[in-house]
Amino acid sequence: MVHDTSATEPAPMLARQRQQHILSAVSQFGGVRVAEMVEQLGVSEMTIRRDISTLVRRGLVARVHGGAVMPSRSAQEPSFAQKATQHQDEKARIGAVAAARVQEGDAVALSAGTTTLAVARALSALPHFATLTVITNSLPAADELHRAVLQAREASRPAPTIILTGGERTPSDALVGPATVDYLRAVRVEWVFLGAHGFDPELGLMTPNLHEAATNEALLASGRSAVAVLDASKWGVRGLRTFCRISELTALVTDAEPDDATFDAAVAHDFALEIATDGS
Repeated sequence: MVHDTSATEPAPMLARQRQQHILSAVSQFGGVRVAEMVEQLGVSEMTIRRDISTLVRRGLVARVHGGAVMPSRSAQEPSFAQKATQHQDEKARIGAVAAARVQEGDAVALSAGTTTLAVARALSALPHFATLTVITNSLPAADELHRAVLQAREASRPAPTIILTGGERTPSDALVGPATVDYLRAVRVEWVFLGAHGFDPELGLMTPNLHEAATNEALLASGRSAVAVLDASKWGVRGLRTFCRISELTALVTDAEPDDATFDAAVAHDFALEIATDGS
């Protein structure tokens, strides 16, 4: 007997319906990955990429490596709260891989950003956390580290030295400006961990805030080794100003394989490219 399944099987989604689904997900989460949309919508990767191309042409999303994000202007700076809920698992993995480089007794500098906040959390979990000195212009990172210090003191354990720079507060909860730069000029650390609004293998790390760019340049100059910590949603996103050229990096830690241009840049400029996977 032949059963008529037409009444139970859902009709394939139209292109307009798929694109609306993608756009809704981008609006809700700040970005989507092609693989996620393939699984959710039950269509091919090529179909999803065509849908994203249509949305890009309409100016509704911006294409990034492996997916799409909300379109932004070069000088548009999202708030910390907007970014904090995006790609949390990926940022946690990146933070753990990056922080593993830090040795006992090291001095560390953290730029502002939600991925460097993940680095701060990973630093607080290191067995030699108490021996570190951490300097940051990130209010959330300083709060996170201060809580870890208080917990250590309440348990009668040694605690690290945490230093928060002064400066003017930005929408991304960074402290920036001349006072911050002046302080950082006298600082020398082993490691500088840098987040960014966007990344391009030719242009480097970028931010939409000119004062933050100057502050990040001062952070970069304070360190022996610079490590960029960027989730894959930052690939291909541009900011108003570059603050770190790719040739200045010791390492770049991310959560997905970047494009060939970034691999080629890692070889040409001799920096480590680390992918923080689920098994990292």
